[in-house]
Amino acid sequence: MQRRTLLHGGAAWPLAQALPVAAQREPGGAKVLRVAVSAAETGFDPPRVSDETSQLVTGAIFEAPLTYDYLARPSRLKPATAVALPEVSDSYRRFVVTLKRGILFADDPAFKGQPRELVAADYVYSLKRFYDPAITTEHLYTFENAKLLGLSELRRQVIASKTPFPYDVEVSGIRALDRYRFEVRLAESNPRFAAVFVGLMAVAREVIEAYAADPMAHPVGTGPFRLVQWRRSSLIVLERNPRFRGEVFNSRADPGDAAGLAAEQHLRGQRLPLLDRVEIAVITEDQPRWLAFEGGALDAARVPEVFAPRVVPGERLAPYLARQGIQLQSNLSSAVMFSFFNCEDPVVGGLAPGRVALRRAIALACDNAALLRHAYQGQGVVAQSMIPPHNVGYDRARVSELGRAEPARAKALLDMHGYVDRNGDGLREQPDGRPLRIDMAAREGGRARTAAEIWRNRMQELGLDFSFSFMPFPELIRRTLAGRLQMADMSWNAGPDGEFFLGLAYGPNAGQSNDARFRLPAYDTLFERQRAMSDGPERLAVMDETLRTMLAYMPYIPHVHPRQNDVAWPHVRGWISEPLGDRRFMHTDIVV
Repeated sequence: MQRRTLLHGGAAWPLAQALPVAAQREPGGAKVLRVAVSAAETGFDPPRVSDETSQLVTGAIFEAPLTYDYLARPSRLKPATAVALPEVSDSYRRFVVTLKRGILFADDPAFKGQPRELVAADYVYSLKRFYDPAITTEHLYTFENAKLLGLSELRRQVIASKTPFPYDVEVSGIRALDRYRFEVRLAESNPRFAAVFVGLMAVAREVIEAYAADPMAHPVGTGPFRLVQWRRSSLIVLERNPRFRGEVFNSRADPGDAAGLAAEQHLRGQRLPLLDRVEIAVITEDQPRWLAFEGGALDAARVPEVFAPRVVPGERLAPYLARQGIQLQSNLSSAVMFSFFNCEDPVVGGLAPGRVALRRAIALACDNAALLRHAYQGQGVVAQSMIPPHNVGYDRARVSELGRAEPARAKALLDMHGYVDRNGDGLREQPDGRPLRIDMAAREGGRARTAAEIWRNRMQELGLDFSFSFMPFPELIRRTLAGRLQMADMSWNAGPDGEFFLGLAYGPNAGQSNDARFRLPAYDTLFERQRAMSDGPERLAVMDETLRTMLAYMPYIPHVHPRQNDVAWPHVRGWISEPLGDRRFMHTDIVV
């Protein structure tokens, strides 16, 4: 799961580095891919990161037992370091993973000059790290919700005793059965737990202990690439991992997917990865990043929304780019852009009818169509719920009251619950007469400023004293997790099951993925019910009821499911937009 970071400001790659438009090869014929990201990274220790840039890099360095098939649509699981999908028994409460033999970590001084094989104990250790109170992670809820036996209890003991986490203490929730097999046991049935293994990246304990002072700067994994250079917030350089075993490409594309079929034809039977080096520039400003692509300094790029009307008018590539052989992939992402209310806040939070009415009125007055049109340059679709495309539970035919602004209904709702202007200053007060002031936090950047103007106009029409606070994305995340924001703009990208997005309002997730800190026992019961059900119409019906409950209490206002427009020069092959995950470096080729 990723928070889609869109930072602005900071270092940019000089355009003077622009190269001619041609296959990028260094002396000796090495294949080099040059790309850019719009957000600075935080580091490369899997439990500690959730931002898109850091996960892009860790996904190239570390490996999980399972991954998503590169070309399959809809997405489906396939083995990565595992020999097969997990063995499942005990009504989806026991999962056994068997690893491939001979997988090696990249060389590192921590291994004292010896090859280091990946073994089951590495995944046991890696999973336990999520429970270590000394490690700040946003992902613990993923495992705690699944109720791995004994691990939450062990974590609570460590917190109470203020002692280091005892990694060598065996718990029944996860343990190695032998050198290449480990099992996970759950307290409750969880038919979709296997998807959690996609996010379980293997680290070596001796590496973490050797670089305990800064594990974020010393990623050592079994994946296709290794980190060879890092200038923070500026440049990340990866090179092919000589210890990587290589994988023969065998993915199959959907017959209607032209880009996927082209990638399949080029990659079929080849041993991956094909790249020797990947250079990732951090260019946080839209204009220099796009000019770097147009000038040939970048081999592939995501079209910034501000340039979309010129680059992809009518969802087609502009003629001036098509004449140069530029390739375009345009797809709705599996993300939702939303705002959340802090449900612990004394003004906008709580379950009292008046507080719920305030949140619903703000949502009714919010003009999502205008946000899509102006802030997102029309790139996406208006969100009708918190579940985005490419997820089980997403219904493209769904229509909710979020589809269009209804200021008259919003005003009537506020009037009915006593939010009226008592002193004639044009602004509504709370029902008890106290001032009604609402502040919304947002990440810094041009799009946020545009969105803020739309919000201000709509809230002014509603008679609300509504202000905005802009801050860097890391600070926005920090304050969100600490519960210090009244309202905030945020986003999540995940899948392929809508359960994750329903979990954003699940009470036990408060302070982690539940940004709104929403707690409603009836909602939690519905969430837990659908989680225990097998896939099918009955579960979809319960998911729909859960979703309607979320919309009724309005802890979140979903706004937009954005469209992603990815472009690449003709010499780039295999560069495919993935709805879930990002293994493009593994599958990309440079052709002269």
